[in-house]
Amino acid sequence: MSNQEIAELEREIFELTAKLAELRKNSESRRVPNYSFETLDGEVTLLGLFGGKQQLLAIHNMGQGCRYCTLWADGFNGLLPHLEDAMSVVLLSRDPPRLQRDFANSRNWRFRLASHGGGDYIREQTVMKGEENMPGAVVYERSGDEVYRKNEAVFGPGDLYCSMWPLLSLAGIEGGDWTPQYRYWTRPEKMDDGGDNLLE
Repeated sequence: MSNQEIAELEREIFELTAKLAELRKNSESRRVPNYSFETLDGEVTLLGLFGGKQQLLAIHNMGQGCRYCTLWADGFNGLLPHLEDAMSVVLLSRDPPRLQRDFANSRNWRFRLASHGGGDYIREQTVMKGEENMPGAVVYERSGDEVYRKNEAVFGPGDLYCSMWPLLSLAGIEGGDWTPQYRYWTRPEKMDDGGDNLLE
C-alpha cells in the first residue's frame, strides 16, 4: 500500500468517526434501574455516582486479573482530569473494594472505584450481550431521579479507545503480536543493595 493510499484511508476513517459521533449524539436512551455498588465508604447507587454532573462514564473493567483492562485504565488515568471536567467518571469491576483500591494504588490510578460484585448490574448492563464481564464503557444520563443508558462501547485489541493500537500499527505491529504486561522491569543479576527481601 502506498503512502497516498494510507492517507486516503486515514481520511475515510476520520470521516466515519465523525459520522459515528453524530449517530451517538442522536441515539435513543433507555431507562435503567438505580443499581447499588459497594465502595470502601459503603454502598452507593448508580444515581449517587453522578455527583453534580448530568452524565456518567462507567468504565467496565474486568478487574486486576486482566492485563488488557489494566492497559486501558492506565491510558484513561492520564485523561481523567479532562474527562471529569465533562462528566462524572467511575471505574467498575467485580473485585471487592479493598482489592480494587490496592490494585489502583499500585497503578497510581485516581479513579473513583465501585464494585458491582458480578451481580445484576454487570449481567444487565454488559457492553456485549451474553458476556457478563466484558471490558468496555457505558455512558449514562440522569433526569431528576431517573437514570438512562445513552451509549456503550466494547474494548478490545485494535479498538478506538486505547492509543497503543494505532501507535503499534505505525511500526507494523498488529494487536495479536503484542500483549501488555503489568510491569516491564527485569530484575538485575546482581542487586547493589544486596537483594534481601526483594519482592518479584
